[in-house]
Amino acid sequence: MTDHDHDGHNHDHGEENDHSHEHSGHGHGDDEGDDHGHHDHHHHDVDTVGYGIVTVSSSRSLDDDPAGDAIAAAAETAGGEVVVRNLVPDDYDKVQAEIHNLVGRGDVDVVVTTGGTGVTPDDVTVEAANPLFEKELPGFGELFRQLSYDEIGTKVVGTRAVAGVADGVPVFCLPGSENAARLGIEEIIVHEASHLAGLAGREEDESEE
Repeated sequence: MTDHDHDGHNHDHGEENDHSHEHSGHGHGDDEGDDHGHHDHHHHDVDTVGYGIVTVSSSRSLDDDPAGDAIAAAAETAGGEVVVRNLVPDDYDKVQAEIHNLVGRGDVDVVVTTGGTGVTPDDVTVEAANPLFEKELPGFGELFRQLSYDEIGTKVVGTRAVAGVADGVPVFCLPGSENAARLGIEEIIVHEASHLAGLAGREEDESEE
């Protein structure tokens, strides 16, 4: 999406407040999220979603991160908690290491990245994230592009927004523009974060009981 991409940015926003809230609400019961009629459908949901936000950019500064700001604001408005917020350059190894570190934290339930999902040579977020995914969530990219079409028309073919589950944690990779970040977080992610985080982390939590 015409720069529904690039520009990564970030404030190290209260960084690593180690609020070790558990992946609360993961327990037993229904398998996947398909049985919509089941009264227990949301019984694995995480009570307070801990977000790790990563802005991918080689041009933004820590004090100039409108996309990251939009993601953090929407997450908190929806009752989530921004546990850590970082900025990394457009570099495959650094992006991959940052996502890997965040999904390994006990207080991060969902990771959202912004930037690096376009088609220029330095757009490497998707390539860095994909090897970490145990499961892909293709519906996210499909829905994001469908919603984006209303805003930017056929330019939507230039965005590669993706999502998947890495180490039991849902990871969403959004474009770097403020509008695209706001669309993804407000229209999709905050509505599904608690449920997906609960389901994705369930097996690990149950094995510890």
